[in-house]
Order: sequence, then structure tokens, then C-alpha cells
Amino acid sequence: MGSLGDDANRSGTREELFASTHWSAVLAARDESSGQADQALEELCRTYWYPLYAYVRRGGYDSEDARDLTQSFFAHLLRKDFLTGVVPEKGRFRSFLLACLKHFLRDEWQKTRTLKRRAAAPERLLDLVQAESRYQSETHVAANAVSLYERRWALDLLDRVLNRLREEFVGSGKAVLFDRLQGCLLGERPTETYAQLGSQLGLSETAVKVTVHRLRQRYRELLREEVAHTVMRPEEVDDELRCLFAVVCQ
Repeated sequence: MGSLGDDANRSGTREELFASTHWSAVLAARDESSGQADQALEELCRTYWYPLYAYVRRGGYDSEDARDLTQSFFAHLLRKDFLTGVVPEKGRFRSFLLACLKHFLRDEWQKTRTLKRRAAAPERLLDLVQAESRYQSETHVAANAVSLYERRWALDLLDRVLNRLREEFVGSGKAVLFDRLQGCLLGERPTETYAQLGSQLGLSETAVKVTVHRLRQRYRELLREEVAHTVMRPEEVDDELRCLFAVVCQ
């Protein structure tokens, strides 16, 4: 477990965190016609398709139209002529995506519906059954489309952080350890004492406490890294974290 506390090797410097951000992927695609830039943009679409779908769905469209609109928006986003005029004046990538989607819904839908809807966006990005199932489970939260979009953005980001952390444990052959201690991660009161957990894991109570501390520390590091990918400057990370947690706690 000592490797979890190795900040220098795992987290890197503030400059390294900002060497490759979502903004850099967009700007690279704007300025280059490289397959790598295209792949980066497709990965962003894959990451954020559900918050965008939820926004469109809450805007009053049925599931089929919401799927087609979101898919068409991806095709729109991946067009180089659209990206040519992109200037990241504001640091939040989630705000940029939502502003682009609003513009698309307002000005482009009538033109887009006359074209082949999925021509430029990977079909695999949108699973309508999965999307609608998730959406129906959230009909009681976030009354308006913007609130739902921001809530899903925040929760999906937290899920990605948790998955990254688990992958690190799996890669070290410690998946069982992670699964047993995951409930302690976010300060939740465990159903079992540290002594009981240690007995099950073959660790002392002190070793469990140290491991949980390092687990939480690493989670915070990964969370900051994930948020850093979505803003332009290091000083914006803390503000974005406050905004995201405020959305989740609503």
C-alpha cells in the first residue's frame, strides 16, 4: 500500500496535470487534421454523452428524438469547420459543451434532421436503452434540464474517479482490499469497525486505518486530476470542485 502515498510518482506537477486537458483535445482538433485529435474528441463524446442526452431529454424531447439530437450534436462537434471558431474564453469545459448544445438545438436541428443523422458520429456512443433507463431513474431529481445536466456531469465524474482508483488496486492485485474498504472512502460510517475489517483482511487495526487514510488521499488526488482536465488553469480547480459538490448536494 505504500505506493498509494507516492505523490511524486502518481500525481505529477501542476503543469503536468494541465499538459493534456479536454480543452487541448478540442483545440488540437481545431488546428490539426490528425487521427489522434479525432480519437480524443470521440473519447470526450463517449465520456459526456449521457449528461447531454439527459439535458435534451429533460428539454421535452422523447427518447428517440433525444438520442438522434445528441448523436447529431456529436457529428456537429466533430466537424472541423465548427471547431475553427472555438476560443476557450471561459475555463469550464462543461459550460462550453452545454453552450454548444444549446446553440445546436436552437439553430441547427431543422437543418440536421434533413441529413443523414448519424453520418459522422460513432453509432456505438449512444445506447438508447441504457440512456433511457438511467433517465427514468432520475425523473424525481433536478427539475430543470440545466440542473440535471450539471448533476449528471458531476456524478459521472465522481464515478470515473472511483473507477480509476479501483483499477489501480486491481492492477496491484488488491481488488479485494479495495472492495472491502470502499465504504470507508468518502467518510461514510462503516458497518464494521476497523478491527473487524482488519481481522477479515489479515491486517491490524492500525494498518486498516493507514490504508483508509491513503485511499482517501489518493481519491482526492485523482479527483483533482479529473477536474483539472475540464478547466483551463490550475487556479480554477478549487472553484470547479466547489461547484460540482454543490450540485451533488442539492
